[in-house]
Amino acid sequence: MFSLKAALAIAIGTLAISVRATALTALLAAGERSCYYADVDGAGEKVGFYFAVQSGGSFEVDYVVLDPDDKVLLEGNNERQGDFIFTANKVGEYSFCFENEASTTDKLLDFDIMVESEPRRTLSGQQQPLKEHTSSLEESTYKISGLLSSITRTQKYFHTRHHRNYSTVLSTQSRIFWFTILECVAIVGMALFQVWVLKTFFSRSGRRYKV
Repeated sequence: MFSLKAALAIAIGTLAISVRATALTALLAAGERSCYYADVDGAGEKVGFYFAVQSGGSFEVDYVVLDPDDKVLLEGNNERQGDFIFTANKVGEYSFCFENEASTTDKLLDFDIMVESEPRRTLSGQQQPLKEHTSSLEESTYKISGLLSSITRTQKYFHTRHHRNYSTVLSTQSRIFWFTILECVAIVGMALFQVWVLKTFFSRSGRRYKV
């Protein structure tokens, strides 16, 4: 019983992960370039980058990720969303930029920047017999972590789909409204035109055959 508790304590201690995350929703105006920054304190840290265009135009945006030396790590044009994980090989400030310079409509962006550092496990001589227990617990913990990450990605996907579908509904509703107004104006105009034609026809006919 003691060994199981000790193994659990070691596994929790050794699997302690320092995570710094930033989840934001921002409005990117037409013709604008906006950059966000994340600090990496040690080489080898994992950096996660997720973004999705929630509304605006055709839901497309340009993006670029730069390292502290302004070297391009990731880039894309006319992308609707992206989910990336890369290893930061240099210590410093990483840039995550979005561009909407080629569009005439504002874009609503939902993005997440995560910096994760996982310290290496160090075991003393007294903890060696518990290696099998900690390995088993590590495996289970990583499986749970993977499942949670999958759930998070699924939630982000449905969240993005919801916003895009809602934007499409609003756009369709607006088009239907203005088309209805135009149709009503056309019907009223056609009716007035027909009345004018009939009035003019009978008026001219009456003067032509008047005795």
